[in-house]
Amino acid sequence: QVQLVESGGGLVQAGGSLRLSCAASGRTFSSYGMGWFRQAPGKEREFVAAMNWSGGRPYYADSVKGRFTISGDNPKNTVYLQMNSLKPEDTAVYYCAVQTNLRLTWVEEYGYDYWGQGTQVTVSS
Repeated sequence: QVQLVESGGGLVQAGGSLRLSCAASGRTFSSYGMGWFRQAPGKEREFVAAMNWSGGRPYYADSVKGRFTISGDNPKNTVYLQMNSLKPEDTAVYYCAVQTNLRLTWVEEYGYDYWGQGTQVTVSS
């Protein structure tokens, strides 16, 4: 089994920044990349950002482009999400996920095999 643990969430004022971290551990595994999703109260979980380890460009939801940056460390199966210029609408539980079986998508939930428990991000106005 593979476990993912997120950290770095919290309460921040609008315009502020947070950096989320996610580390995957467990049985020996290889991954093709990792991603971040979020779920706001009363809404469905949505894609935020993803990166693959093959060196291709990262993927971002339109709502976070220019404000969020995803980075990662393949050998350590660790991914980060730097969030700047935060807005109240960014308030959500943020989940990281890892793709251990190659699939043809990075922006859909079914593209990922293991998920973390989530970390709360709250942006006050």
